[in-house]
Amino acid sequence: QVRLAESGGGSVQAGGSLRLSCAASGVTYSSDLMAWFRQAPGKEREGVAVLYLATDIPNYADSVKGRFTISQDRGKNTLYLQMNNLQPEDTGIYYCAVKPWYRGRWDTAHDYGYWGQGTQVTVAS
Repeated sequence: QVRLAESGGGSVQAGGSLRLSCAASGVTYSSDLMAWFRQAPGKEREGVAVLYLATDIPNYADSVKGRFTISQDRGKNTLYLQMNNLQPEDTGIYYCAVKPWYRGRWDTAHDYGYWGQGTQVTVAS
């Protein structure tokens, strides 16, 4: 049974930073990837960043490249998203999700079977 729990959201001014955490259990490190998605009001859930757990290789949406960093701490079973230079358009609920690496594109939400409850990020201008 996979369980995910996000934390670390909050409210910041534009240009500020936050670090999100996703505590995970039941993940298969040899074959799974974990991703961060976000959803703004009235918009579809979009992929922000992904980490292939076995290889530690990341990938990012163009909108966050150079500002966000995804990482893992296997000893703590935790996925992180360091977000720097936050902008108002980064506002939304941030979710972590997990799936086998071979199941579809990393940034397609409906391919994921397990999600956390989400954490709110609000960036004021």
